Amino acid sequence: MAGNTLGTYFKITTWGESHGKALGVVIDGCPAGLSLCEGDIQEYLDRRKPGGSRYSTPRKEGDEVSILSGVFEGKTTGTPVCLMIPNTSQRSGDYSEIASYYRPGHADFTFDAKYGFRDYRGGGRSSGRETAGRVAGGAVASLILKELGIRLCAYTKSIGPVSAAMDKFRAEAVRMTPTCMPDEESSAKAEAYLEECMANHNSAGGVVECRVDGMPAGIGEPVFDKLDACLAKAVMSIGAVKAVEIGDGCAAAGSTGTENNDAFHMENGMPGKKTNHAGGILGGMSDGSPIIVRAHIKPTPSVFSPQETINKNGENIVVQIKGRHDPVIVPRAVVVVESMIALTLVDLLFAGIPSRMDSLRQFYGSRRE
Repeated sequence: MAGNTLGTYFKITTWGESHGKALGVVIDGCPAGLSLCEGDIQEYLDRRKPGGSRYSTPRKEGDEVSILSGVFEGKTTGTPVCLMIPNTSQRSGDYSEIASYYRPGHADFTFDAKYGFRDYRGGGRSSGRETAGRVAGGAVASLILKELGIRLCAYTKSIGPVSAAMDKFRAEAVRMTPTCMPDEESSAKAEAYLEECMANHNSAGGVVECRVDGMPAGIGEPVFDKLDACLAKAVMSIGAVKAVEIGDGCAAAGSTGTENNDAFHMENGMPGKKTNHAGGILGGMSDGSPIIVRAHIKPTPSVFSPQETINKNGENIVVQIKGRHDPVIVPRAVVVVESMIALTLVDLLFAGIPSRMDSLRQFYGSRRE
């Protein structure tokens, strides 16, 4: 299977299956000298792990990470960092029935079409549990960004018809509400909507938004490796994401040029913008203003309502999916989106170092002194 690796200079490869012995990630290109321990990574994994609220799967996983390589005496060594997260709550019997048919909205059919074989235990590599490795890698990337003064804040922008009230935004509320919304009032409305979905054996979708502050201008390549293109690829690679927006996103298609353009002006002797319709990216490169990314996430496809499908014998059947499933993916996806954005930014920051001779002179010249 190809396509398990992301990045060029800061590279991750995730491994493992939903119901295998463990999952994890190998990070290649992490610089030496970064302070790193299991607790730094565990903080991120705790935001993603199942069983955290009524609106996540009841599967109980500690998601306790172990650093297997690449760290010595609390510092990264510059060699590959391998992180492992054991699976401790496998109930593969919950999924034995689906070996004979294709679940609507899942990768069952496409896996069989491509490989002629699939791991039906919770979806194998296509399970949302694969994102644990992404989050572990994203935790390390986020530490690097923090060292550079770059800050990320991801949160639930909407669930179903309920949108967060951005005029009541509180970053602390993202960690406190079961929906990961930035205001408690909107979260309560979203929770009521989710209760209706659950009562009707249904699920909900929504939007995760991430804001990046402190990103310097000029990061990203102007042709195929545009910053927005790389961000879109990384975020779209999350299984449940069906669309990605930067800045005004789709709304830009309905505006005029004078409405959509961001006027430049000087702020304290530095270039700035009066508005940020572009979402912090111009010509595929960061422009120094906040980067705004939104991920549109589909409803959980595993619902208890009867659904039409086919079995491997080509017969039309009706199924009711069993097992342990989230009624909404969005809250647990918040840290996944944040992690994929962090991984992309670090990779492109590293890629930008040789763009100018003065940067090379500054780096290598200082090492000779």
